[in-house]
Amino acid sequence: MAFTSAATQARRVQARDLSPQDLTTQALARIESARELNAVVSVNPNAQAQAQAVQARLDAGETLPLAGVPVIVKDNINVTGTETTCGSRILRGYVSPYDATAAARLTRAGAVIVAKANMDEFAMGSSTESSAHGPTLNPWDTGRVPGGSSGGSAVAVAANLVDVSLGSDTGGSVRQPAAFTGVYGLKPTYGRVSRSGLVAYASSLDQIGPFARSAEDLALIMNVIAGQDPHDATSLDAPPTFAAGTPDDLRGLRVGVITESLAGNTAGVDATLSATLDALRGAGATTAEVSLPELKYAIAAYYLIAMPEASSNLARFDGMVYGQRAAGSDLTGAMTLTREQGFGPEVQRRILIGTYALSSGYYDAYYSKAMKVRRLIADRFTQAFGQFDVLVTPTSPFPAFRRGEKTSDPLAMYAADVDTVAINLAGLPALSVPAGFDTAQGVRLPVGIQFIAPPLQDERLVRIAGGLEGIGIAQPQVAPGY
Repeated sequence: MAFTSAATQARRVQARDLSPQDLTTQALARIESARELNAVVSVNPNAQAQAQAVQARLDAGETLPLAGVPVIVKDNINVTGTETTCGSRILRGYVSPYDATAAARLTRAGAVIVAKANMDEFAMGSSTESSAHGPTLNPWDTGRVPGGSSGGSAVAVAANLVDVSLGSDTGGSVRQPAAFTGVYGLKPTYGRVSRSGLVAYASSLDQIGPFARSAEDLALIMNVIAGQDPHDATSLDAPPTFAAGTPDDLRGLRVGVITESLAGNTAGVDATLSATLDALRGAGATTAEVSLPELKYAIAAYYLIAMPEASSNLARFDGMVYGQRAAGSDLTGAMTLTREQGFGPEVQRRILIGTYALSSGYYDAYYSKAMKVRRLIADRFTQAFGQFDVLVTPTSPFPAFRRGEKTSDPLAMYAADVDTVAINLAGLPALSVPAGFDTAQGVRLPVGIQFIAPPLQDERLVRIAGGLEGIGIAQPQVAPGY
């Protein structure tokens, strides 16, 4: 069976036209046939047992919203009985003894978690090149990156391994790879999806989010994973009510185009943004530019918050309790060697910078000041939403770049997130919509347009996605050959 959509699969399984076991077998076969993309780092050894358990629940008369649907999750989301490495040597061999809340909710809804997806090490990167498992390739052009850090999850959907997957977004790590691979990527409002069981990078910024190829599937997955969780004190009491919209949802929509996002884009990105805005106006929306001048400080503020939080969160990985342990002459030596040998260069860089920014005499100059800028950015977004229902930018100023192009220049890699990090600083929901292609480099590369909504208006973004599908703008596609 061709993978049409997760919603269609679930309906057919519920109607007994398909079995969960068949869907699981097919998903595992697709994963095996696309090994060259390196999107998957491990297969769930319990996948077929999960499928059989779903069948037993159906036979007992249960109605399951994700009945038998195969799902791949990022390798920093814990799933019982699977290896969780976060793309790092330091966690090789660590098998999770519990489910993340998001994973548990998927399973409870009848999904089958078939595999774990590749990622930048500890979610620190924008290209999925820093993984200890090797780089993930973009199925649209294997010489290019799929974006990061959730590149494996994005490729899993773009290459038709599964219809829906989960990633995590700290500064654009769902939206940017979605843009680079031609699928939807949703970063929910901070706290809308539980972080329990998500291995922390920067706790005040991290958020689990889905990849999909239809607005209906986005709604389906969010209705399952969103909602308050007693295991996560930052989760919000906001019951999900997601549904795909229609072109009627675009009529009267007030769209603000962020002026600061209009400079430095490639011609293909500019053309895609213009076509999207034209289509919105044709559907009855109004558009106008809005300036958010504080956004020029977003990259600096983001890294001066994310890196110190990473320094604190990653202190637990010393080889003493879980993961790999290096031999040392004493306890301190063993810990030092474990971290030196286990962490890759980018993770070490961020830990060092974060520790420096938190050190005595520098906390007020760096971390404290960045937090003040964060508040200014959030306040500016609040002002803009007094005039507009949604704000729009390109998801990235350029399409997927070549592998190795930015690995030797960390600042250039950090700047790749220029259009996405401010949303995490403000805790807002944002959706990357696959809206067109850039062909200037002799290959057809997907381009994403980012829609940003006020806090807890995640449902509005999914309705807009359905409306854009209805007018022919949002057209998520499987990469050619997959």
